[in-house]
Amino acid sequence: MKLEPRFTEDQIQQAVRRIAHELSDTYGEVCPLLVGVLKGSFVFLADLVRELTIPFEVDFVLARSYGLATRSAGKVEILKQVESNLRGRHVVVIEDIADTGLTLDTVVSHIEAGGPASVRRCALLVREGHPPVEFAGLPVGSGFVVGYGIDYAERYRGLRDIRTLIEETAP
Repeated sequence: MKLEPRFTEDQIQQAVRRIAHELSDTYGEVCPLLVGVLKGSFVFLADLVRELTIPFEVDFVLARSYGLATRSAGKVEILKQVESNLRGRHVVVIEDIADTGLTLDTVVSHIEAGGPASVRRCALLVREGHPPVEFAGLPVGSGFVVGYGIDYAERYRGLRDIRTLIEETAP
């Protein structure tokens, strides 16, 4: 496997600050519930909350659609549900990458079943052609990306930047 640079640490932090500003402006004194989609969102969410200027609460959902592959399995498993009471809450689902939309759609459907006042989507990376995300960071074209919490087979999460994973083929 080869890794090619995609987004620098500085580009990522600029996007995080911009999204935090948008969230702070949108919610004002309302205390939204930020629901991080584990495992990939944990680094993004940690940096994001440190930039917010509003009250907030945090919860998590664990969803999986890739397993050990570089393509979605086409099915999302919810392995951990949100523990917070969702009724009447303003919820923002925090995702590392809005790729096929399948994970976000599945998580949002589960959250909507809890009766929140509103549910919005936030993603650091948004794949071109993906349905709209209300709070979007950086557009990303084709290729499997890793780093900044995003993994391939549980590897590369600790990278401070985001890189494209290139599978090398034998000559």
